[in-house]
Amino acid sequence: MADIEIEFAPPLARIRLNRPERRNAVNKAMWLRLVGVAAEIEARPDVRAVLVEGAGGNFCAGADIFEFDEVFAAPGAAKDYLGAIEKGLTALTLLDRPTIALLEGNSIGGGLAIGMCCDLRFCADDAHLAVPPAKLGLLYGPVETRRLVELIGLSRAKDLLFSGRRVEASEALAIGLVDRRLAPATLRVEAESYANDLARLSQTSIRDAKKMAAAVVRGGDDEYLRARIEEAVAGPDFKEGRTAFTEKRRPRFA
Repeated sequence: MADIEIEFAPPLARIRLNRPERRNAVNKAMWLRLVGVAAEIEARPDVRAVLVEGAGGNFCAGADIFEFDEVFAAPGAAKDYLGAIEKGLTALTLLDRPTIALLEGNSIGGGLAIGMCCDLRFCADDAHLAVPPAKLGLLYGPVETRRLVELIGLSRAKDLLFSGRRVEASEALAIGLVDRRLAPATLRVEAESYANDLARLSQTSIRDAKKMAAAVVRGGDDEYLRARIEEAVAGPDFKEGRTAFTEKRRPRFA
C-alpha cells in the first residue's frame, strides 16, 4: 500500500496519509507525492471536495525524524529536502477544490502544517496539536509559518513557535487553529456530510471564493476582486441560482 493513498468517490476525494506504524510521519517521498496527488485531483472534474486524513487513529506525527540524518547530511541535501516540503504544502494550498483536514490523535509539526494548508480543519476531541521545531533546534518553514500567523495571529503564533507546547482540541478551537471540534466517533461522518453539502453548491462560486480569499490575504488589488465578481454575475451558475430561487427549488449547478 502507498504511503499516501488517494481514493475517488465522486463528488469527493480522500487523501490518506498511510504510515500508521510511524503515526503517519511524512518522509521526503511523501512530500513530493502531494504534488502529484493535487494534480490528479485537479484533473478530475467530478471531484468537488477533498478530505485529508490519516490512517490508524492519528492525522500525522510530523516530518519523519528518522530520515533527518540523511536529508540534512549536507547543505545541498538539506536545501533539496526543504524544497520538497515547500512544494508539497504549496500544491495542497493551491489545490482548486475545497479541502478539509480531519485532525485526530497526533497532529504535530509538519502534520499540522498539512492540516493548516487545507481550507478547513475538523478536529476530534482526542487530537493534540503542536509546533515543536524549537525542541529540535529547527525552524518552521515559510509556508507553515505564514499559514500559522494567518490563522491565529502573530502573538499566538509566536507562543506556539517559541514554546512547542501541546495544544488540546478545546484550545485549538478557541484560538482559531481549527474550525470544528467533534467526537472522534463522528469526525468522519460530519466531515463527509459537510463536504457533500459543498458539492451541491456552485463550484464556480466556491473555487473563485477560494481564490479571492487568498488574494485578500496576500494583499490583492480590488480590481482583480471586482473582475471575479463581474465574471460570476455573467455566468451560468448565477442564472441558475436566481431561477431556482424564484421557482422555490434547489439549484442544479453544473
